[in-house]
Parts: sequence; structure tokens; C-alpha cells
Amino acid sequence: MSASSGHRENLLRIFQSALAVVNGRSCVRARLEERPLPGNIYMVAVGKAAGAMAQGAQDALGKRIADALIITKKGHAEPLPWPVLEAGHPLVDESSLEAGRKLLAFVGRIPQDAAVLVLISGGASALVEALPPQISLDQFQKINRWVLSSGLDINDYNRIRRRLSRLKGGRLAKLLSPRRVLCLVVSDVPGNDLRAIGSGPLVADEDLRRPLTLRDLPDFITEALKHMPPAPAPDDACFQNVKREIVATLDNAKSAAVETAKELGYQIMLETSFVSGDALEAGARLAKKLLRAEPGTVHVWGGETTVRLPESPGRGGRNQSLALAAAMMLQGNDDTWFLAAGTDGTDGPTEDAGALVDGGTIARGAQAGLDARQSLARADAGSFLEASGDLIQTGPTGTNVMDIMLGLRSIPGN
Repeated sequence: MSASSGHRENLLRIFQSALAVVNGRSCVRARLEERPLPGNIYMVAVGKAAGAMAQGAQDALGKRIADALIITKKGHAEPLPWPVLEAGHPLVDESSLEAGRKLLAFVGRIPQDAAVLVLISGGASALVEALPPQISLDQFQKINRWVLSSGLDINDYNRIRRRLSRLKGGRLAKLLSPRRVLCLVVSDVPGNDLRAIGSGPLVADEDLRRPLTLRDLPDFITEALKHMPPAPAPDDACFQNVKREIVATLDNAKSAAVETAKELGYQIMLETSFVSGDALEAGARLAKKLLRAEPGTVHVWGGETTVRLPESPGRGGRNQSLALAAAMMLQGNDDTWFLAAGTDGTDGPTEDAGALVDGGTIARGAQAGLDARQSLARADAGSFLEASGDLIQTGPTGTNVMDIMLGLRSIPGN
């Protein structure tokens, strides 16, 4: 293996080690083995990592799980002895509403004195929904499409979604009360804010009791927000029996990446700032920093950027756009590599996790007749990166703690 291919393989190995430490199955199993739940348990798992998290609970609790309902993204289902529903993501669709109906029915069957284990991971906001009667699915999808293409960050997106749900913003806690509830969470939001993860179905949200202050919302969203369902106040009795714990975070993944990079003999630069904002600007900014960095150092970033979508976007997601923007800055630097990928194994509406680019990426794509700048303008980074051979595929990872970025300049001759 050449030195350059060795560095490339090492970055992929570092990324895989980050995924392993935040895997939903191992994290849930470890928590429940460390502090077991007594008696029979009813379980609800929702999110991209729902299947893996449910497997972890099954490993630890076995037949003490009396019944369960699993709701996950299409293509992310795991073999389990309970119903597994696959629903829409990133847009709520009819399957999301059907999952909401099934969840409401399941909660209604749980005995009032039972203990309930709720497993939440990223994607839950779209995967299961129950809307107010005044809001149609078409209206809700229009709102979501506008928000997804607007460049609003995930916190503002969640603030809108929480207002229009009969499940989010603590409303599921109201439905489960007075049952005892343990909620284990894989965090996919900045700062691990429990109100935002899955739009906070079991969390008191004082924000819902205040007017929404976001500017420049279109009239159809402002009108829809008038139909916000009642949400429980922070001092509502429904929260007294709810215990919430985060079992996996982006920082856990970054720490694992650091440890593996050290084991492979690299110097480390753990970047503590959260990478956010426009993906193209972030890609250029991280690449510039990488080009000025000390050779032989692996840089570890984490975050979640945004992409403004044109009318008819092409193939790709934020990580592919970020990576291609970085590749433009790295062009001609054959000693430099940059990886950007989603920890859930998907990037936007694609089966690719992201990309691992280098100083030759732009030239390889150009040989296929593609222009990187035009690809970025069309939100079609994925087509370019397929041609350059730089896409990363992992399949469903059993986790979702936002995005990891890794960068490396090698020591000359190494």
C-alpha cells in the first residue's frame, strides 16, 4: 500500500472508530446492564438508530420486554421480535402519520402502572407525527420543504415543528402519564438540548408558551402556527415520573476518533468549535485551516452545516457539498485529505454518508467532464464525487450524532 493510500485508509478507520463508540445497540445495552430496570417493560423506540437501540435493550432485558413498537427510517430496520415500522425522512409523509396513529394506539394499551422505556434518536421528528386536525399533510410538507431549503438551522427548524405536533414538545409525556418512563437518547443536536432531540416528546418546553420570534416566515407558516396544540407546562405533573439520559453524543464520537488517530501515530488537533452555517463556506474555511496546519496532524471537527437548495437540486447532501467545497481549496495539494460524513450513514436524501476528498479530487472529476463550481451551485456534489471516486458508503450505522469532519496533511515523503 502506498503512503497516500495508507493515509486515506487510516482516515476511514478513524471515522469507523467514531461510529462504533456511539452505536445505539452498545450504548443502550451498557446503560441497562449497569443499572437494570426492574419488572416487565413496555418499549417505544423512534429514530434512525431505533432498531439498534432496541437491540441493545433486548440484549439487556430479554423477555422482560412485554411489548414494543419500533419506528425508524426506511432502509434502517433491524430484525426484531416486535413490529418495526419504516417511515418518511427527512419529510413527514403518510407513513409518518400512520406511525403516529400506531404509536398513539400502542400507548393507549400500556397498563397505567407499567414502566416504559423510550429510546429516541435523530430523525424522530419526521418519522412519527400526529398533526392538529386543522393542518393537512400537504400543508405540513409545504412547511417542512420551505424550512429545509431556507437555510434555517436545526434549532429554528425544531422550534417550528414542535409547535405543530400532538406528540412533540412534551406532549408524549402527557399521553404516557402517570406511567414511569425512562428515556434513553442518542443526541443529534448542538449542545445536546433534550427539547430539540426528536423535537422533545418527553421534555417540558417553556418556549412553546411564548410567541415564535423568527423573522421572515411566509404567511402560510404563520397561519398554521395559530393551530398549535396545547403543550404541558414545565411544572406539569406528567413530567414527575419521566427520567431522561443521553447515552451517546458527538463529543463521544470525536473523542474516539482522537484516540484512534493517536494509536495510528498521528499528532492530534481536536477542534472544539461546532461547525455550522453554510456548507460551502465551512468547507473552504476548514480546508484553508488544514493547508496551514502542521504536517502529520489529524484534525477532528464535528457539527452540522446547512445547504441552500435550488429549485431542482441534484444528488448529494450537506457533507458532500462541504467536502467538494473543501476539495476546490485543496486542489493540487497531493499530501492533503479531508473527510466529511454523517454519522447516521446518510447525507441528505442519498445512500452516501459523505465523501473523502484530496488534492486530486477536482482533477479526477474534471476528467469526467464535470465542473465542481457548477455542481455545487446545482446542489449536485454527489454526482461530481461519484465521478472522482470519493463517496463514502457505510450503510445504516445504528447511530446519529450529527457529522464528523477529519483532515490530514501528511509529512513530506510519508
